[in-house]
Amino acid sequence: MRGFVARSGLQVAESLADFLEAEALPGTGVPADGFWQGLADILADLAPVNRQLLDDRARLQQEIDTWHKSHRDSDFDVAAYRQFLTEIGYLEPAGDDFEIATANVDPEIATLAGPQLVVPLSNARFALNAANARWGSLYDALYGTDAVSQDGALAPGKAYNPERGAEVVARGAAFLDEAVPLAGGSHGNATGYTLVDNNARLEVTMADGSTAQLSNRAQFVGHNGDAGDKHSLLFVHHGLHIELQFDPAHPIGSLSPSGLKDIVLEAALSTIQDCEDSVAAVDAQDKVVVYRNWLGLMKGDLEEIFEKGGKSLTRRLSADKTFNNPAGRPLTLPARSVQLVRNVGHLMTTDAVLDSNGDEVPEGFLDALVTTLCAMHDLKKVDGVRNSRTGSIYVVKPKMHGAAEAALANDLFARVEDVLGLARHTVKIGLMDEERRTSINLKGCIRALKDRLVFINTGFLDRTGDEIHTCMHAGPVMPKSEMKQSTWFPVYEDNNVDVGLAAGMAGRGQIGKGMWAKPDDMADMLATKQEHPNAGANTAWVPSPTAAVLHALHYHDVDVAERQADLASRPPADLNALLTPPLLGDRVLSPEDIAREIDNNCQSILGYVVRWVDQGVGCSKVPDIDDVAMMEDRATLRISAQQLANWLLHGLCTRDQVDQSFRRMAVAVDRQNQDTPGYQPMATDYDASIAFEAAQALVFDGVNQPSGYTEPILHQRRRAAKDRVAAQ
Repeated sequence: MRGFVARSGLQVAESLADFLEAEALPGTGVPADGFWQGLADILADLAPVNRQLLDDRARLQQEIDTWHKSHRDSDFDVAAYRQFLTEIGYLEPAGDDFEIATANVDPEIATLAGPQLVVPLSNARFALNAANARWGSLYDALYGTDAVSQDGALAPGKAYNPERGAEVVARGAAFLDEAVPLAGGSHGNATGYTLVDNNARLEVTMADGSTAQLSNRAQFVGHNGDAGDKHSLLFVHHGLHIELQFDPAHPIGSLSPSGLKDIVLEAALSTIQDCEDSVAAVDAQDKVVVYRNWLGLMKGDLEEIFEKGGKSLTRRLSADKTFNNPAGRPLTLPARSVQLVRNVGHLMTTDAVLDSNGDEVPEGFLDALVTTLCAMHDLKKVDGVRNSRTGSIYVVKPKMHGAAEAALANDLFARVEDVLGLARHTVKIGLMDEERRTSINLKGCIRALKDRLVFINTGFLDRTGDEIHTCMHAGPVMPKSEMKQSTWFPVYEDNNVDVGLAAGMAGRGQIGKGMWAKPDDMADMLATKQEHPNAGANTAWVPSPTAAVLHALHYHDVDVAERQADLASRPPADLNALLTPPLLGDRVLSPEDIAREIDNNCQSILGYVVRWVDQGVGCSKVPDIDDVAMMEDRATLRISAQQLANWLLHGLCTRDQVDQSFRRMAVAVDRQNQDTPGYQPMATDYDASIAFEAAQALVFDGVNQPSGYTEPILHQRRRAAKDRVAAQ
């Protein structure tokens, strides 16, 4: 590995210094000396604050552990617990009412409601796919997934199935009848779409020769191409655009009386490009890959060349879509989702930069300065591919505990703006409501960020992991499959919406919900994920561009702005319920239930950790114990590891039981990955497998991990695996 170079009293990994000075800084107007001195000053002033806040986390957890130990033999008393949390400063006063004052927010975040993608920024192809997922084919999404039954006559098959195709077309027409209804007809009976009155109005010819008009003429907002040839019509509903594409010569269009070949939906309005939970970036080399991809997105020149079907393809950012509006004037719509970048939290440090004492620096501080610097290239554009059209930079800040840590994030980005010469509050912050101390103090956290907040999002998975760790010594917790039925969960989801709406986020920012974790189960997603917009969320996470298209249907079904207005007057969520831990209580689980839960968790842990440690894959589809593909990242890992650590602590299982389960499940995970190129089996030599050892450490040392986080163990073992490969 290359060494370090001196910069403003810091030691900087040479690969990082080269990237910043040769690629990121040029074109921003920020001098290299000023950048490095700015980083050194931020570290000198704010790193001690960060350290103190982490010490406060540990102190509070220790006091909570002591309280639970002393009350373990009595029934849980939420009133006494709440009083205790107030006395130690864990539960803070809510304070007076206020509204956020964030300005210059792009409509995709401020006012529109639609799906949001989250992708690992370490993978350029994934990053580009997500950025380009602003629009997607409804026909493809229906035909290519189980959203349409894959059984019997509707089975996809190797060749095109016309019966399946007809069902897709019928589903598309039914959607149009709901979203863009006709007065006096159905899209399913349309034989022609004609522009009249100098292209200002649409007439639709029916199979019986009659004509129909749009029920709401204002929904027709644009067109391009020549009628009768390849052309398209553009509509809008609930702020989302719908494009009907016509081509009588197309294989699908030729089967349609009107020549309709596809229905293209505006889908992923925004994307979180992730530097955190879905990546495995453990050193300067990894960080540069992540930063370089973000720079390419912000410059607009990121490309990825890959092989598919024996052909070499190049993926790049899509150009904007152009139409003419009904008045004949040009209409340009973005073809890309608005990009947010998720930095790491306050906990982790990195040796990509060493401070004046030779110590690692807070990784989140480096992320803040570098990702903001890279985004300056977007702000300086006057034409071409743009991300923010309002002059903002969007950063998601995860894993913060309470208002003081949110205030540190606010101060950090103010200092970053000063170093880079940006106007105050250019950087907007998305607050992840995924830690218990943030949930119960959410109003204070929002207040600390009120001038730059654009996003709050419930993260059930991390939130559950923190819930388990916080109540670790209160008693054994319920199985993870039951967590959504626990007392705190629905209150947590409602509280996030209630507090966000009370703080004036409606029409100013995103109130979001979590990820759909089964990427191959789109039928179930269509059947259930409408609960998110119904809950008042104007965005929710999806795992793929296809899922974004299908989830967009829910935002046509639900007028989120109207729903938020309805919810704004409901009584606030019950704080006592939010503070009630998910304990097993008096229930006695059978030995079979315990064994099944142990196996399920061990398999889940191993399936994720082996890819993370051995291959550096931070997020992927991992088969569960029943071979069902599940999206796994560090948040899901945190739950599984913390639950087993809790059950071990309270004697529901033994260390030997867990060890034997790990060994059995390693055999199963090896089988599931046997066709993966470069996969290193664990079961052939447990002692030699760094991944196997890491998985066990996450459980057997889980009680002692800060907030139950998995990052410290994963990073250490990934570094060891990389060192082993380098030494071979």
